[in-house]
Amino acid sequence: MTNPITPPELPSPEQIVLRAGLADIPSFIAPQPATLFAERALRLRQQAAGHALREYLLLMAVLCEALHERAQTPPAFDLPSADDIAAALQRGEPPLPSRHGPRPALWRAELRAALQQVLARLAPDNPARSAVQTVIAWPDDTLEQQADRLLAGITLGLNMATAPLLAAGLQLHWAQRAAAAAAAHPEAFAALSGRAHCPCCGSLPTASNTRSGQGFRGQRYLHCSVCGSQWRMEMVHCSHCGAHEGIQYQALQPAGETGAPATRAAVEAETCEACHHYLKIVHQERDAHVEPVADDLATLTLDLLVSEAGYQRHGTNLLLLFGDSESVQPEPA
Repeated sequence: MTNPITPPELPSPEQIVLRAGLADIPSFIAPQPATLFAERALRLRQQAAGHALREYLLLMAVLCEALHERAQTPPAFDLPSADDIAAALQRGEPPLPSRHGPRPALWRAELRAALQQVLARLAPDNPARSAVQTVIAWPDDTLEQQADRLLAGITLGLNMATAPLLAAGLQLHWAQRAAAAAAAHPEAFAALSGRAHCPCCGSLPTASNTRSGQGFRGQRYLHCSVCGSQWRMEMVHCSHCGAHEGIQYQALQPAGETGAPATRAAVEAETCEACHHYLKIVHQERDAHVEPVADDLATLTLDLLVSEAGYQRHGTNLLLLFGDSESVQPEPA
């Protein structure tokens, strides 16, 4: 891991806007399901080459390719009204909360259909077939119970082996739902903003990314772990506690390289000395092909090193969860 890099003192967001004429840069970017999963799958395949987690990254690529095919025919959603959205925002709640309320049955049908496509593409001896078949065969109640635990971050009773498959189906559902709601209520969604959690569905981010091209000039956005929405956040600010002092950036150093790197890494861990949390940041201006979820998966070693240094991760990547499944113990008599 490279030596921590302390960023220079930055001007205020208001000064940046005035200097650069960036007042029209959006504070919220709705997901684009028609391309989201294809881009993720492509990056996963790129990162899989020569990677220690090659087989897992390729499995996730196959899964995302199946999601991409399902995303080409968006279903009709029962969306919140403008009044519903306004009331939720007034209460300080996201308009499409992922953790609360019943989920439409169609998410289960889409998940099973996507997993059938995955199963058809896996070799007969692929060890992942068992987990895929397990989720397909689960009754609706089991799927819903597992989804509740996954979205709430509860490992008690959560099947860790199948959780990434379940997560992919939930990501497809919420990305399509968020995109449809944003299209139906563009002004309300354009005004969404947040910090630690997604202002659309209330979930944690997976990582942040600095965007470039198409009118963007390195603005930073946090990427939702569930719906794929992105919300703007100032650079050099902790996504967990909001502190702007004591922020440092750490990255993996190529094997055999010593001293300061010639170029900054495309993926870094932004660490905070105030709360000792961290979140990865991926930089499009350093690598135009970065994708938050895929690049986060491909830099697991960075998580391990930063965690060993005493930092706790703020966000989550639902396509790779840590820990063992905790069985539900019976109540004592």
